[in-house]
Amino acid sequence: MTMQPLADAPRNLLAGITAVLTDIDDTLTLHGRLPAEAYDALWKLRHAGLKVVPITGRPAGWCDMIARQWPVDGVVGENGAFYFRYDDEARRMIRVYAQPASERQENTERLWKIARRVLTEFPGTAIASDQAYREIDVAIDFCEDVPPLPLAAAQQIAETFHKEGAAAKVSSIHVNAWFGSHDKLTMSRRFLSEVFGIDVDRHAARIAYCGDSPNDAPMFQAFPVSIGVANIRPYARLMAHLPRYVTLGEGGHGFAEFASAVLAARRPDRRE
Repeated sequence: MTMQPLADAPRNLLAGITAVLTDIDDTLTLHGRLPAEAYDALWKLRHAGLKVVPITGRPAGWCDMIARQWPVDGVVGENGAFYFRYDDEARRMIRVYAQPASERQENTERLWKIARRVLTEFPGTAIASDQAYREIDVAIDFCEDVPPLPLAAAQQIAETFHKEGAAAKVSSIHVNAWFGSHDKLTMSRRFLSEVFGIDVDRHAARIAYCGDSPNDAPMFQAFPVSIGVANIRPYARLMAHLPRYVTLGEGGHGFAEFASAVLAARRPDRRE
């Protein structure tokens, strides 16, 4: 499938969106920072009545803060290992995991054996700086806080985990690995069903997903209204499923471009 410019998306398609799911790194952020216009776009979408849910590979510690402080309805973290949702009225965090605690602990020990070997076999890699705040997966840094390695190296790292029976996904900065059948899509489905009673299979056309890298491919396949920010282009050859539309702007600027298009489509058409 060829990615079409976001400007070509039908107005009625954008107007029908009721929930926005979005990756964070290099989708909401740009060069490691969250642009003001991207954060403002989250607020504007919420104020317009849309459900907003980040779907990220980032760790539990970050997701706790995001669920508490960002203008979002919840967050799916560590590539689908859990969802966190802050209940403002009850003033408590609701945490739902894909695996029980005993299984998570056992899997973590298995993962670290592989991760230590990866660091030896792939010079220049490092354990991600946010690993201390993770509960389920192991993140290998190949681009964030180390000199960037080629995407081919990241793919080889992922394959090393695959050979040991682990799942592994390449993002724009990390290779995230875990044991278990969960991923961004399975936990997104669970979140939408349990929290909002939304059946993804029946209402997929009303849910938009924004992303930027290979680990977003299952989400692009699942949601007809799929959007890649402009910096997705270098990853296109690595992806089995591409987004339907692509923005002109990169990272958070592209997300803000998408949000503006959605909000404009929801306003009455004043043409006579």
